[in-house]
Amino acid sequence: MPVAYGQLLLMPAHQRRYAGVKIATVAPGNPAAGRPRIQGQYLLLDAPTLTPLALLDGGALTTVRTAAVSALAADHLAEPGAGHLVLFGTGPQARGHLDALRAVRPLNRVTVVGRTPGRAAEFIEAARRDTGLDIGPGEPADVAGADLVACCTTARAPLFDGSLLPPHATVIAVGSHEPDAREVDPATVHRSTVVVESRAAAVREAGDLIPELADGSIGPDSLVPLADLVNGTVAVDGRRPRLFKSVGMAWEDLVVASAVHEAISEGDGK
Repeated sequence: MPVAYGQLLLMPAHQRRYAGVKIATVAPGNPAAGRPRIQGQYLLLDAPTLTPLALLDGGALTTVRTAAVSALAADHLAEPGAGHLVLFGTGPQARGHLDALRAVRPLNRVTVVGRTPGRAAEFIEAARRDTGLDIGPGEPADVAGADLVACCTTARAPLFDGSLLPPHATVIAVGSHEPDAREVDPATVHRSTVVVESRAAAVREAGDLIPELADGSIGPDSLVPLADLVNGTVAVDGRRPRLFKSVGMAWEDLVVASAVHEAISEGDGK
């Protein structure tokens, strides 16, 4: 929902045991004022009675949820020995993806591509200190030597030349959830096996795919649902790049919020 200074997002979901809704705001001008670009809260409810159970930080929840879904996709798409990650972005999502992708692949080198050199340097210093990995700055062309590429930005135009991707590379693109914004170019889309959370959501929201869907160069049926990938009903062609395009879905927030609530209720604060 467009508002005067950004967007207001309302994301409700329910299942047998829990219901919930995330209210999130996206204010592009906030970083200049020292405030987060994305803010919000998540209200978790007991499904049978609709009684409120917990209130969670919506921004932190989104960071965990998005990176966790990306890691799930990467675990089914990326080469087992994937070691070189090219990471676009220096915000919370970039750090969340670094940590999540480390959990599923043996990363030993990370190349960070940031729009602002100062912020990129701060990100690299903190990540290097916390992880002990070989982390340094790079350029978009470094995707030519990547095993994994993670796009975690607010870019409105493609970040790199998809013709440079090696055939074994896996690309994770999470920044765009609007029809007129994209992080990957047509070459990436056309060369890759494309995996999405759901075809309906991708056709509606995935700016990285909508132009190609609109001109007919790819069809909705060519998009592989993530559930089919996880359930093993679709085999991935290892001779071409793989692209996971995420737009974020309300059920993912509900799963994470309910897991956090149960962990706290059972005395496990992890």
